[in-house]
Amino acid sequence: MELDYRKNPELLARVIETMADGVFTVDSAGRFAAWSSGAERITGWSRDEIVGQPCAALEGPDCRGFGKIAQLLADPAGRDGIQDEQCRIVGKDGRPLHLLGNLRLLRGPDARVQGAVGTFTDLTAWIVQQAPAPHAGDADARRFAGLVGKSKPMLEVLRRIELAAQSDVSTLVRGESGTGKELAARAIHDNSSRRARPFVAINVAAIPESLLESELFGHVRGAFTGALRDKQGVFEQARGGTLFLDEIGELPPGLQAKLLRVLQERRVRPVGSERDIDVDVRLVCATHRDLAQRMEQGLFREDFYYRVRVFEIEMPPLRDRRVDIPLLAQHFVDELRSRFRKDVRGLTRDALECLVEAPWPGNVRELRNAIEHALVLVHGERIGLIDLPAEVRAAREGLGSIAPSTAPAGTPLPGLTAEQAAERATILSTLERTRWNRTLAAELLGTSRMTLWKKLKKYGLADAGT
Repeated sequence: MELDYRKNPELLARVIETMADGVFTVDSAGRFAAWSSGAERITGWSRDEIVGQPCAALEGPDCRGFGKIAQLLADPAGRDGIQDEQCRIVGKDGRPLHLLGNLRLLRGPDARVQGAVGTFTDLTAWIVQQAPAPHAGDADARRFAGLVGKSKPMLEVLRRIELAAQSDVSTLVRGESGTGKELAARAIHDNSSRRARPFVAINVAAIPESLLESELFGHVRGAFTGALRDKQGVFEQARGGTLFLDEIGELPPGLQAKLLRVLQERRVRPVGSERDIDVDVRLVCATHRDLAQRMEQGLFREDFYYRVRVFEIEMPPLRDRRVDIPLLAQHFVDELRSRFRKDVRGLTRDALECLVEAPWPGNVRELRNAIEHALVLVHGERIGLIDLPAEVRAAREGLGSIAPSTAPAGTPLPGLTAEQAAERATILSTLERTRWNRTLAAELLGTSRMTLWKKLKKYGLADAGT
């Protein structure tokens, strides 16, 4: 047989059909023109069902990735493709499917785009194959003050932390609850010239507004009812070091103005005092809010925003850095097993696959809680699928709702996505663990009580547990 595909065009088609990865082409209008056997095997969607469909047809609710192909074809200027893009589609069996794909534009002799060719693989299987053996280490992974990862988003976070640590500029850390914003702030401090001085952290959303000014700036004896002695504020406590203000988006506008003055003058005035106190503090703030939107709503001062956001670090959600999940899981096993007095070496393949596929609305904090849960149950050297929390297993088992045996009095709403069902299950499990103490449940979930209440109403749980 002639092995030069240029002389034997059928050879290339045969090679593509034997590839384990999925291979596809799209025309200039963004419609699928070819769909390989590997693509059929990975997704469950047959060639007849896909060819001729627009590439955005694989997007679906809560899915992303393939729709970018049409955008790239419509505006290809200066770009030739997409590399290592994580996509999420719904497989033929209705379960969420995570893919890792690459795309290359096809241009004619006149350099005009005629279409594109792409490949993809099952991201879950790829990640598990790449996962290091327990205790074997990973030369490509970074571990930085408790922040673990080798994904592109996480490596960018670590790069920006190193840059922030080299200066004293005010830094804003953005990200969803549970993504490690405080860990990032502590890493900045630990790698800065202020490392020998205090690191003081305060969550401004957890303190009543009437007490917040005193917590920040301190007070003198007799400043208000109950002020029986002088008290240092967190600015004084952090003198020479780093002050971390979490949930800065919840700070009332009046206090924003006072804090802006402190940042400009490097001086604080305790409540009830007539004198200012010099403070030398590096400020790191964090929020899960869209501060630009809060500015438009009049809830966040523009001058204060630009003062706290001189340098910004965006913490990626866990669902956008799935390649880090095996590393994080092993990190938590190594960290926690001695506390549970368990000689656990790692996780089984099916448990790892389940962790990689889970939606993780609670991000890294939720993953850590899942490993703690598993360490309570595990017998033997490895955590298995059965040891993981039910709400985590739900994603792998393709459950679209909570089983009747575990459903509370509230009626589940129909039509929930897999991620919404998993989030509902996480909330339900946490409420049951706390005996329906909503304040404690909100704390464990890393959210405010008001946000938890809104989610209870959204998921038909508002009247449950009463």
